[in-house]
Amino acid sequence: MFTGNNKFEISDTILKLEELLEQGQFELMSAQVIDGKLKAVYLMNDAVESFLVFEQARITGVYQKEYEGDVEASLSIHQNPDTEKEEFVLVVYQGDTVCTLFFADIVLETHLYDYGKVGHFWVEGYEYLRQLEYRLAILRDKRDYLGEVYCNAAELKLAHLAEFPPLNYCCYPAVPEKYIVPKENPWMPSENAIRVMMEFAKQTEDKSLQRILSFYKKHSWRWVTWWIADMLHKNVHAEVVDLLTEELTKAASDYPERRFDEKEEKEHKILLERAKQEQRKLKEQGIKADIVREEPFITSRDSLRYKVYLMEWQSKRGNRIVKIKEINN
Repeated sequence: MFTGNNKFEISDTILKLEELLEQGQFELMSAQVIDGKLKAVYLMNDAVESFLVFEQARITGVYQKEYEGDVEASLSIHQNPDTEKEEFVLVVYQGDTVCTLFFADIVLETHLYDYGKVGHFWVEGYEYLRQLEYRLAILRDKRDYLGEVYCNAAELKLAHLAEFPPLNYCCYPAVPEKYIVPKENPWMPSENAIRVMMEFAKQTEDKSLQRILSFYKKHSWRWVTWWIADMLHKNVHAEVVDLLTEELTKAASDYPERRFDEKEEKEHKILLERAKQEQRKLKEQGIKADIVREEPFITSRDSLRYKVYLMEWQSKRGNRIVKIKEINN
């Protein structure tokens, strides 16, 4: 992919760019150079908004912002005939069109956010477990794409649970199947994942879960995976799921919440207050309810609008379920 000998060749940021190019996921935020800079999306989720910033950049040719086909690219170094200095050259092929980016350097711009109370209700059934799966997955992506330095100690421990099949997308996918990016051997738990889950089982003194986890460590068969997945939504194992959720929420709270413009913030505040009012009414009736929000990105606005939900806890034949209610204006 990369050709040439230069001190930037082995830089971490160049490797991140090469990773995007190899995955065919290169996407500029805009083809317009602003203050000599262009930005490409690196990692965008509820926990992270991260970009590769091309500095002293210029662009030629045609870049298709809405292009959805395969993207090919090549990265090299040449000497700028005007400055006689070396610069990077990135050629991007989108079908029949070609654009070329020239830039002197590339840096990573990263914004971290609190994702502990963010949720999306795309798949029905045991939604609280699907929210856990989603939050653990975006945490794992933050660790893998940006590095451990972007995670706190609690997050580094919890991220292992993304490799715990009874809780990850194997059993509780948060998104429809067509949007799932499969991992290699997804049904095989990692030793670290079982170790972390065992820690939670011991903290809550859940003896039966401890026994099945010990068996699972030696026999990671699919039927055992489903057995544990079934245990996680039972009332008798609620304490371990609640502790896991609390620890993840606490770990994510190290980061700031997204802030929007004044008008949006006022609208959001109204929705949150209505949710709190309903939450208090339910509490008076002895019903527990959690407030979950859904929000758009800050640095790259998408079509998602800010939403607030109440997740009302219920019990049905020994199973813990939730009723989802959207709070409207």
